[in-house]
Amino acid sequence: MTLQQLETFFWTVKLGSFAAAAERLYATQSAVSMRVRELERTLGVELFDRTHRTARLTPKGRELMDYASRILDLSTELEHRIGAPEAVSGTVRFGVAEVVTTTWLPRLITTIAERYPNVRLEIEEALTAELMASLHQAELELVLAPGHTRTPELSTLSLGTVDFQWMASPALGLDVRTYKPHELAEYPIIGMKQSSFHYAALEDWFLTEHVRCRYLARCKSVAVAASMTIAGMGVSYLPVRSYRQEIEQNKLAIVQVENPLEPVEFIAACPAGHSYSLARAIAELAREVSDFECTKTPVSSR
Repeated sequence: MTLQQLETFFWTVKLGSFAAAAERLYATQSAVSMRVRELERTLGVELFDRTHRTARLTPKGRELMDYASRILDLSTELEHRIGAPEAVSGTVRFGVAEVVTTTWLPRLITTIAERYPNVRLEIEEALTAELMASLHQAELELVLAPGHTRTPELSTLSLGTVDFQWMASPALGLDVRTYKPHELAEYPIIGMKQSSFHYAALEDWFLTEHVRCRYLARCKSVAVAASMTIAGMGVSYLPVRSYRQEIEQNKLAIVQVENPLEPVEFIAACPAGHSYSLARAIAELAREVSDFECTKTPVSSR
């Protein structure tokens, strides 16, 4: 029995098919199938019930999954704690929100390359709900995005908070005063898609006065929403730190509102159940590198 066989078995179960495990492990489907067969021969038991259209775990297979998870976890921890950093290898697939991409992500990638030169990264940028769905489906191993530190089934580290504010171009003609939700709703709103972290909170903010805003557009990109806002097309909810220069140049102005929302906390999220993994090591580096406002407490949850 080898670690490679256990890892292949683990990812076959986790991802639901030999084909998905082959893609994850950069192997052919036949190689994955062969490793599982060799593991079954070594243990003298069948791990999958192949009488169904999709391979299902046998009782022994379910029992092995727990052992495989613990063994792989300990193997990774041993490699990181005892071995030299340059000996650490593997691939981490992680997703990032746009605000991370446009701020300290390049510094994180540089730090990873310096600490773990043989680690390969696959990075996906998307809206928060899409990233979290991919994390739960084991398509990603780590997500850096807005979220909550107390999240079921996830182990999380706080990366700090980001201040978002309503903004508009001075050309749109808003007065310098404090707006109530029903007053801001009179202007065209440039929003984000429903899979954005902010969508529900902003909808609820307008509903405090029983009004609905009029969306000019719903964007997937903060940068697209900002460019439309700078062009004077409407009001949008943007991260202040990303547009300080535009505010100083009078291309954008912060719109003061009643009962503004709190700054948004960003987290590094991994699946719970592993005390140590390469993804967790990257999450710890992300906490170290992040320059978001300072709630970098080492909170971890399941």
